Amino acid sequence: MLKKIRGGFFLVIGYLLSPLCWWNDIFFNLPIAYFFGYVCSWFSPNLLLPCSILGYWISNILGILLMQFGTVDILQKQPEERNLKKDLLTGLVSSTIYTLAILALIQLKILDAPVLFSFINKNDSMPF
Repeated sequence: MLKKIRGGFFLVIGYLLSPLCWWNDIFFNLPIAYFFGYVCSWFSPNLLLPCSILGYWISNILGILLMQFGTVDILQKQPEERNLKKDLLTGLVSSTIYTLAILALIQLKILDAPVLFSFINKNDSMPF
């Protein structure tokens, strides 16, 4: 029973961090990404934007992995050894595809860049 409760907790937290939840970015992922970029900018101000993107990517990967772990805890009848490498690779690939899709939509002017990028000079091209 405790394993199923833990799995449910991981599933909910993972869903809130994952790219599957359409409204999560404003409340969870972007604040986490900005905080990560802000901490990195203490070392160099130029790291704010790249580390914010990295933080966003990491939060999505973490969400997918937590969903996978939670689902396994809920649905698995008897304990089996997990393949952490496979889980990490799946999370990495799916989050990378999602991130590249969002960046492509921004570059093609289909989506507007969030306020996070408002400090970039209008004459400069996007750094990614």
